[in-house]
Amino acid sequence: MTTLLDLKNVSKQYGHDTVALSDVNFSVNEGEFVSVIGPSGAGKSTLLRCINRMIDASSGEIIFDDVNVMSLNKKNLRRLRTKIGMIFQHYNLVNRLSVIENVLHGRLGYKSTLTGMLGIYSEEEKKHALKILSILGLDEQVYKRCDQLSGGQKQRVGIARALIQEPKLLLCDEPIASLDPKASMVIMDHLRNISSSMGITVLINLHQVDVALKYSDRIIGVSGGKIVYNGSPKHITENEIRTIYGSQMEELIVNVGGRNAV
Repeated sequence: MTTLLDLKNVSKQYGHDTVALSDVNFSVNEGEFVSVIGPSGAGKSTLLRCINRMIDASSGEIIFDDVNVMSLNKKNLRRLRTKIGMIFQHYNLVNRLSVIENVLHGRLGYKSTLTGMLGIYSEEEKKHALKILSILGLDEQVYKRCDQLSGGQKQRVGIARALIQEPKLLLCDEPIASLDPKASMVIMDHLRNISSSMGITVLINLHQVDVALKYSDRIIGVSGGKIVYNGSPKHITENEIRTIYGSQMEELIVNVGGRNAV
C-alpha cells in the first residue's frame, strides 16, 4: 500500500495556553476510508484544517503526496490544494448561484485569477460537472439556485464541487452533523462509494460513532488534542470509546459488538 498522507509530531497551539493538537502522528494510505472520532473540542476540525493549511500547524511535518505541505509558498500551496477536496458541515455554497455554477467553482484552483473571476469554463468541464451531478442523483437540480435545495442536496453539491477538482484526498469536516438520519445515510453511502469506485482517499470527522463503525476502514480516536486510538473499527472496544469520549460519553448511544453502551 502507498502512503498518501503522513503526519509527524504535529502540534497546534493558540496563544500561550491553548493546545488544540499535541504531537499527532498517523498516516493514511491511498484509497483508504478513515474516520476521526472524538468529543466536541477534541481538535478534529483543527486537525483537518492543518492538513490543507487552512490553519498553520505550530510544529511537526505534514507530508501529502510526497510533498511537505508546511514548507510550501502560496503559489505551490494553491497548486497542491487542487489535489485535496474539502467538504464542510455547513456546505459553504453560494446560495444565489445555481448548482452547476457552485460545482464549477471547484475548478478555480486550476485557473488564472481573471478566468476565474469571469467564470469561464470549458465545455469539457461543464460535461464533467453534469456527469458528477448525475452520479450523485442531482440531475433534476442542475440549474436550481442552491437556496432552493434541502440540506442533503446541498451537501451532495459540496461533494460534487470537491470531486470536480479531481482530488486524491477528500477532507470531510462533520459532513452529516446538520442532516437528518436518512440524508446522512445517503451522504455516507456516496462518500464510501466514491472511495471504493474512484480510489479517492477519504479522511472524515464524525461525531456519530455508529456511523464511523459502519463505514470506515480505520478509526482514529482523538481526545484533548491527542490520538488515543488508531485501528480497525472491528477491534475497538467500549472501554476505548469511553476513553475517547470521557465525560461526553453520556451523549452517545454506541453499538459495539452488538452491545449498547450509553
